[in-house]
Amino acid sequence: MRHEADVIVGGGGMVGLTLALALAGGGLKVIVADPLPAEAALDARFDGRVSALSYSSVRMMQALGLWDDLAPDAQPINDILVTDAPLGGKPSPFSLHFDSSEIGQPMGHIAENRHIRRALFAGAAREPNVTSAVAAMTNLENVPGGILATLSNGDTVEARLAVAADGRESPMREKMGIGVIAWSYPQWGIVATVEHEHPHNGTAYEHFLPSGPFAILPMTGNRSSLVWTEREEIAPAMMKLPDSEFDAEIAQRFGSHLGATKAAGPRWSYPLKFHLARAYVKPRFVLAGDAAHGIHPIAGQGLNLGFKDAAALAETVLDTARVGLDIGGIDALKRYERWRRFDSFTLAASTDALNRLFSNDIAPLRLARDFGIGVVDSIGPLRRFFMRHAGGDIGKLPRLMKGEAA
Repeated sequence: MRHEADVIVGGGGMVGLTLALALAGGGLKVIVADPLPAEAALDARFDGRVSALSYSSVRMMQALGLWDDLAPDAQPINDILVTDAPLGGKPSPFSLHFDSSEIGQPMGHIAENRHIRRALFAGAAREPNVTSAVAAMTNLENVPGGILATLSNGDTVEARLAVAADGRESPMREKMGIGVIAWSYPQWGIVATVEHEHPHNGTAYEHFLPSGPFAILPMTGNRSSLVWTEREEIAPAMMKLPDSEFDAEIAQRFGSHLGATKAAGPRWSYPLKFHLARAYVKPRFVLAGDAAHGIHPIAGQGLNLGFKDAAALAETVLDTARVGLDIGGIDALKRYERWRRFDSFTLAASTDALNRLFSNDIAPLRLARDFGIGVVDSIGPLRRFFMRHAGGDIGKLPRLMKGEAA
């Protein structure tokens, strides 16, 4: 079958669906193509990760009418504690404490990815301008006045703009001939949900170890998400540990402040990689989310970066449509590219530098970074600046991330 739409979005993940809802709210007809059925994406075994939603991302979800669906399953982040102390070693005299009372609101929320997806699917079901196709976008061809997308189920979609939000390995990015700057880190991420005896009180912990950062992120109830960066030669052995031994490793890293700890449910692991697309746009084609960039998870900003792409692209496209211009024209798309590439590069470079600075046990570097942590903690305006940065409230914000309509 042949379908028509204003925009075809390849990839129905969290960024792709957010973009579709933002565009549809502005009156555009959007088709979202993804081969994964909704019920599979919502299965707890599919993706056990959580995401840290900055408060600007929360404002966007409120503006899109999604927050009421997600709020019961989202844990506010009230405090963030950062330390560089070695495991089992002498406590560091320097630590960094971000207290949400300084900015008058939680610094963000932690939510399981499956719950974020559930809220997005619910929003899409309510939106008549969004249609979903359980199929992959496999080819794109320019046609007069538009672009023709071929789907894996044999259907075609003629649209004015095609968006690739199809993940880090983005087949459509490759199909359109856009290269990437990329490398792999000698690290893997290990993710598990941990139940603990004492309440976390909405406190997130970031512990820097020689192998990489070890984060404890508060979830609803007496649960936290363990995000454990380990050297690539060690991580596979950790994943194979019996439950009792894995729990012992968790207890060593958590310490005793949350009481007895135990992994709840399966564990996941994945290699850590970095990439930036060499371009974000071509005529009638644009990248968003992980298709455009992949950063180290040290600051927990990957999804927020993708959400900002979605908000900025929706604003650019809708503003172009409102003045009667071609939403797939290269001039409009270049405005989006200029807006997002600098921000993406800056955050990617910062997280890469932080990982390299902290993922070692070199004494002079440890001394320098401990001093830096202490300086930030002791200077109120500087500390609050970093809190606003973590909340995604720095730089040119799209209207959605201010809580306004796109």
